[in-house]
Amino acid sequence: MKMVFLDKASLGDDLDYGEFDRLLPEWKSYSSTAAEAVSDRIKDANIIITNKVVLNRQLIEKSAQLELICVAATGVNNIDLQAAADRTIPVCNVKAYATASVVEHVFGLLIHLQRQMIDYQAAAFDGRWSESPHFCYHGKKISELAGKTIGVIGYGELGRAVASLAKAFSMNVLISQRPGTDDIPAGRVSLEQLLSDSDIVSLHCPLTQNTQDLIDRQAFELMRPHSILINTARGGLVNEADLLEALTAGKIAAAAIDVLSQEPPPADHPLLQSQLPNLVITPHVAWSSVEARQRMVTELAENIRVFLQGGSRNQIM
Repeated sequence: MKMVFLDKASLGDDLDYGEFDRLLPEWKSYSSTAAEAVSDRIKDANIIITNKVVLNRQLIEKSAQLELICVAATGVNNIDLQAAADRTIPVCNVKAYATASVVEHVFGLLIHLQRQMIDYQAAAFDGRWSESPHFCYHGKKISELAGKTIGVIGYGELGRAVASLAKAFSMNVLISQRPGTDDIPAGRVSLEQLLSDSDIVSLHCPLTQNTQDLIDRQAFELMRPHSILINTARGGLVNEADLLEALTAGKIAAAAIDVLSQEPPPADHPLLQSQLPNLVITPHVAWSSVEARQRMVTELAENIRVFLQGGSRNQIM
């Protein structure tokens, strides 16, 4: 069995791949793979691991030896699933490996905004605290999470975990109906009600035709002026031009996002150039604690081990 990992560096360089070595001692990896190099690198492979490298129909059909595609992620939108199905090639993903990491990042961003962490750290070093007539320094308003209402859009693994931790912070939780449907199951509210009634809106749904630009100008008009938007899901869920306008015009109080519609983004991306004090951007790292990435490797190895034994695990197609 020949195995190739096309973009191993996307998982970082600090992980233990001993489980791969024990399964297939001669597996090959590349830090990254440009589109024009994919065909040559997979031509003899029985197993392909890819995080974000695209495997289209042409590549899948030309890979005569291919028996298994492993995606080093939960989303599989970089794989032509129908092409794989036409050749009865199973596609496996990795699930629930980064739940703790993402949820902690969500609340890290939220606490950062509610507690004004960066500004108060600066106040301790730039003289504002030293010059205060009191034992403390009162600057930007600090607000508690307790008693706030968080609206969760997307109620899968991550959305449920965010809702659970929110309750531990004594927050109220609203759960949106599934975007793109008219049905509102018991225990959920309409998207419009969630946007109108939430102090914080946190996105955890996949990017589909129903969720592209889900949070746009119309959505921002429904949100409260003091509300906060958190997006650790997919950049395309939010219309970025409308977000910039909403932040600038005070339609919402703040936003914290870990994803953009183009990644990596161009250096002149309007949100990156905005320098808005009420906008926090992190470079798609919510998922990437060392523990989560190591779980990713373990899960990939287990998918491959089960396949080699004639079974299937985490199979999408």
